[in-house]
Amino acid sequence: MIRFGVHSGQQYANFDECLELWTQAEDLGYDWVSLFDHQRPPLGGPDGPCFDGPTLLAALAARTRRIRCGMLVSAVTWRHPALAASIAATLDHVSGGRLEFGVGAGGADLAYEQYGLPFPRTGDRLDMLDEACEIMRGLWTRERVDHTGRHYRLAGACLEPKPVQERLPLVIGGGGEKRTLRTVARHADVWNTLVTDVETYRRKKTVLETYCREIGRDPGEIRMSMTFRVVLGADEARAEERKRERLALLPAGSPDVGEYLAFGTAERCVEALLPYVRLGVRDFLLGLRPPVDRETMRIFAEQVAPELRRAAAGTDGPAPEDRVRG
Repeated sequence: MIRFGVHSGQQYANFDECLELWTQAEDLGYDWVSLFDHQRPPLGGPDGPCFDGPTLLAALAARTRRIRCGMLVSAVTWRHPALAASIAATLDHVSGGRLEFGVGAGGADLAYEQYGLPFPRTGDRLDMLDEACEIMRGLWTRERVDHTGRHYRLAGACLEPKPVQERLPLVIGGGGEKRTLRTVARHADVWNTLVTDVETYRRKKTVLETYCREIGRDPGEIRMSMTFRVVLGADEARAEERKRERLALLPAGSPDVGEYLAFGTAERCVEALLPYVRLGVRDFLLGLRPPVDRETMRIFAEQVAPELRRAAAGTDGPAPEDRVRG
């Protein structure tokens, strides 16, 4: 089954604004809404607003009914993995078993400098990610966990209550072909990455499948997820007008520009996303930041998602999401 979501982030000036977006996403029929887990994201400047991720996610999960509640993703630099596992289990209870918990090695964040937090070198963070995934899954599923690793040590550790879901979906974000995709092959239920060109994505998928074969895992057990941005309008003229408006909101040289997959009509968006459907992507997450582009959000839900669902119908084997949701 194909799913569509909104990646909302949490750079809002007040809670009601974010809650309104989540409520609208649920009403429009989206399957998923997610936050990230930055502390001081560079976009928005050194003093821009940003709520705490897990706290905000708990509040939003308690105020929604159906939609999957995602954390996309939590950096291993913020918390010991046992604490992250406890937060995730609590969130799963608050949401009634709707959580999908994402982790990553961490990237640019102004909090490291502003708050004086340590930011280990890349190799160490990737090692931490691999260990963290093993620890979290152990605490979610086993009575006691012992772990002696390079970065973490647990002795007879327990976590109760366990998550509501029999298998809480672990999402791993990133596309690094030497280390991150190897960790995805070992631990992930869902692999999420930012949009790339089709050939780059195809190569990364092949690398992931190779790692899976090396450890004897079926690549079909890992759900493929892609986050992207688009600007949509009722016609090309309206879309061009809206493109100018949206890009004018970004600071010069913003990396967000590269996340935009399409500017145009719903038909153009469908055309841009179809190659990824054929490659096996089954989660399409529309990135939105304040001021929220509600016109694009509505057009995508009403015109793009139905076409992609039809295109994907009949192409799936045993549904990975059935295994993921528990």
